[in-house]
Amino acid sequence: MPPAAAVAFLSPAVAVSSRALPLRRARHLAVRAVASPPASKSKPAPPPSKTGRWEWKFEDKPINIYYEEHEQDSSEDVKNILMIPTISDVSTVEEWRVVAKDIVGRKGELGYRATIVDWPGLGYSDRPSLNYNADVMESFLVQLVNSPNSPVANADDELIIVGGGHAATIAVRAAGKGLIRPSAVAAVAPTWAGPLPIVFGRGSDMETRYGLLRGTLRAPAIGWMMYNVLVSNEKSIQSQYKSHVYANPDNVTPDIIESRYELTKRKGARYVPAAFLTGLLDPVQSREEFVQLFAKLDGDVPVLMVSTLNAPKRSKAEMEALKSAKGVTKFVEVPGALLPQEEYPLAVAEELYSFLQESFTARR
Repeated sequence: MPPAAAVAFLSPAVAVSSRALPLRRARHLAVRAVASPPASKSKPAPPPSKTGRWEWKFEDKPINIYYEEHEQDSSEDVKNILMIPTISDVSTVEEWRVVAKDIVGRKGELGYRATIVDWPGLGYSDRPSLNYNADVMESFLVQLVNSPNSPVANADDELIIVGGGHAATIAVRAAGKGLIRPSAVAAVAPTWAGPLPIVFGRGSDMETRYGLLRGTLRAPAIGWMMYNVLVSNEKSIQSQYKSHVYANPDNVTPDIIESRYELTKRKGARYVPAAFLTGLLDPVQSREEFVQLFAKLDGDVPVLMVSTLNAPKRSKAEMEALKSAKGVTKFVEVPGALLPQEEYPLAVAEELYSFLQESFTARR
């Protein structure tokens, strides 16, 4: 759901018509939260085995992409996992660290190496002023997976892709087109609609208003002012996390808010949120298209669908649409809302590990 300030900006400033969702209703949706079990009791993840920068070239411009690797040296048969963060205003590799460490630290016949990669324009990667959209993000993922010098280049044909939110859906879309060929995909709380379109829809009148907001956010000087109102302030971040990103508001710690707030202060931080908030990063336009993406992988790529017990109502409905959908190999539900891999990492890690073991055993 969008920050309340974004709703307020769209409503009075651009004269939202009576057909648009009333402000009172939008606020009600934005603060929806349901009680959930306590968070997994786990220590902070140890530091990664390796961190680095990979140079992604887009329109002949070099862009430094941040990544980190988590691995154990004890297993001879190592399978590679690419973990991509949920695309959001404050997306970061940090959300997958505990999950990565838990999986690679398990002892078994198979071992795992997890590489977590920040998206361009987000996390600790460079944040140039690109015209970000779903195609740009898909192009990045395709090059990351297929480039001979990328951090996952040694995965050969055994790369498992794990993503959350829009990231999961973009990965499924790329796999369905045959642009990448993962050995398995795990979609954790996948989404396809940006915060404002999910509330206000995609009518031509609203698209005009999204364009106005997007242009304002990208503009010099006034863009930073608007960004500070909508995204880059601790109260806004805390409100979002407590209302719908986490299931249990008590799990939203000051350390988490401070970490995310620092990300919003990085140079170029406003460009991807300008696209994400207004729907430019949406990989599809409808639930029917969303379900069809998964159907394209049927019989070709094993797919784990991880839903959450306390996702916001509209996001939950999209996840539930995949419960018996063609192409979904296994459907499970874990505690959490939109970021279960960070709030309940051990529950997510357990489901991922079980699915991976089942998938590789079946292929032998």
